[in-house]
Amino acid sequence: MRIFTASLATETNTFSPVPTDRASFEMAFYAGPGQHPDTPTLCSAPIVVLRRRAREEGFTLIEGTAAWAEPGGLLQRKAYEELRDEILGQLRAALPVDGVVLGLHGAMVAQGYDDCEGDLLACVRDIVGPGVLIAAELDPHSHLTRKRVANADILAAFLEFPHTDFVDRAEHVVDLALRALRGEIRPVISMFDCRMIDVFPTSREPMRGFVDRIRALQGQDGILSISLIHGFMAADVPELGTQMLVVTDGDAAKGAALARRLGLEVFAMRGRTAMPMLGIDAGLDSALALAARKTGRPVVMADVWDNPGGGVAGDGTLILHRILARKIGNVAVATIWDPIAVVFCLAAGESAKLALRFGGKAGPNGGAPIDAVVEVIRAVPESWQSFGASRVTLGPAALVRLEGSDIEVILNTNRTQTFEPDVFSNLGVDPMQKAILLIKSTNHFYAGFAPIAQEIIYIDAGAPYPSHPRETQYRKLSREIWPRVENPHDL
Repeated sequence: MRIFTASLATETNTFSPVPTDRASFEMAFYAGPGQHPDTPTLCSAPIVVLRRRAREEGFTLIEGTAAWAEPGGLLQRKAYEELRDEILGQLRAALPVDGVVLGLHGAMVAQGYDDCEGDLLACVRDIVGPGVLIAAELDPHSHLTRKRVANADILAAFLEFPHTDFVDRAEHVVDLALRALRGEIRPVISMFDCRMIDVFPTSREPMRGFVDRIRALQGQDGILSISLIHGFMAADVPELGTQMLVVTDGDAAKGAALARRLGLEVFAMRGRTAMPMLGIDAGLDSALALAARKTGRPVVMADVWDNPGGGVAGDGTLILHRILARKIGNVAVATIWDPIAVVFCLAAGESAKLALRFGGKAGPNGGAPIDAVVEVIRAVPESWQSFGASRVTLGPAALVRLEGSDIEVILNTNRTQTFEPDVFSNLGVDPMQKAILLIKSTNHFYAGFAPIAQEIIYIDAGAPYPSHPRETQYRKLSREIWPRVENPHDL
């Protein structure tokens, strides 16, 4: 048995001012054939799982390129076509194969390509023909297009948000693919359009219970896999929106009926699933009241929408400006993206003091730059943070302390959201000694920070992410969805 595997992934915010190119992949993660590390990344875990299964079971695995770019704006057409064709060339060289297993994200949009993953899967199908199995793992913040379903035999997404289960779901996809190749199952994909878009954190109810229930249904009565595709509201694409995805053992009608039933359950929860959010000053008031208890645990404030994980710059300063104006102390910030400021800090060196302008440079809506005299506490050619079993680079990075305060800010070169507390400790900040931790993330931070936090406060600072789909100027959306209309199902 011969299986080809590769990974090509990013999440495209078509409203973002930050373009994505080949260098964006090479900065974040790029591994040529056979060069993937033993540790998985968010979208390349199938490669690591297949490598282990090939050793254990003796089949032949041919590894192609694995590449990931941090979420950003529209992907350059040339960069997409080069990376796609690189993988397709590797597939052609590997023929004949019995199966293809890909690690994808599902929300990649390039110049001239609204559906990059659909295009890639269609190209793979053209090369291998109708009789070869094609399987892929997806991020739920993606677009489940008809083109993808038509060209794949198995699709499954992470179930958890935060995505703590990306390795488990890679195991799930690989196991289904191997069972299908051995003739034990005949996977058939069914889907249901929920005709909505919302935020679905599994760190709270009602989504916690819903995901537990659909996980329990898998493996029962011919149901092989169930995924909720949340959708990605920051992309202007025709098939934007939430979808239910069911894979059955040869029973498309059963899959369609289950997808519809579960999809309508999700629709019935509309408007009740997202985390409660406060404005900036209300959030700071709450944080100060909690910090006054002196429990020995920090208050974690999440800047929800200035989140590089959603494709925006992550250089917003709106909350930090209010912290400075209100003279709030003992705060650590992770992170503010500013490659120029990092270069200056590296040139000045550790312990140096300099007048530094940082943040607020990528666009007009994230706040004005911070102008301050700072002390360079740390300046390193590369820092990093954990994300579960994965390791995420910050690129060259610096930790600065604003003069006359105990406010410390991490400046990074590789745009990335904040995942885990070691983003601070790796640069010498003990997060447990801070009263307030201000981080840039919507919910992926939750698994890492909840164990150390006195409380988590979600802040809607009005940053540039298009977080209100009722008002977002979508031009390509091909159908009515909630909340743009109240009842697109006519129920």
